[in-house]
Amino acid sequence: MTDNVKEDDASTTENSADEGRSITVSRVIEAPTERVYEAFLTPDDIAVWSPPEGFRAEVQEVEPEEGGSFRVENIGEAEGMEQYSHTFEGTYQELKRGEKIVWTDESGEGEDSSTVTVTLNAVPDGTEVTLRLDGISEDVAEEYGVAEAWEDSLRKLAGQVED
Repeated sequence: MTDNVKEDDASTTENSADEGRSITVSRVIEAPTERVYEAFLTPDDIAVWSPPEGFRAEVQEVEPEEGGSFRVENIGEAEGMEQYSHTFEGTYQELKRGEKIVWTDESGEGEDSSTVTVTLNAVPDGTEVTLRLDGISEDVAEEYGVAEAWEDSLRKLAGQVED
């Protein structure tokens, strides 16, 4: 995992999400790039790999086309997690089959907006998945353990698609 924070980002405010923090996580998944790509856009797969630990996902909408939207509700099921139930939604900005997915993420009822870029590269053992989150406020990144949550999601994604 690489966690990048530029020195000048320390003075940004929550309202300056476009100047916020960037987080990059990466993992090699032992599956073809096409299968990994589809798992990012298929509701049944999203419901398995996307929810944080202690939550289940209810996929309400997925329009896997440029300009299409998505909406997923993460419902807290573990004891004490109910209060942290939340919805994330956004719009697909770029879709290159088997290579790249870019979407906006407007989690937290409009309180935080970021851009997620997923790149998929074929490697001898399968697919290297690199996920970069740009424009997330530092407060949100730290309070919610965003990097760790995405690492966990990529771990679950591997479990979902590996043979």
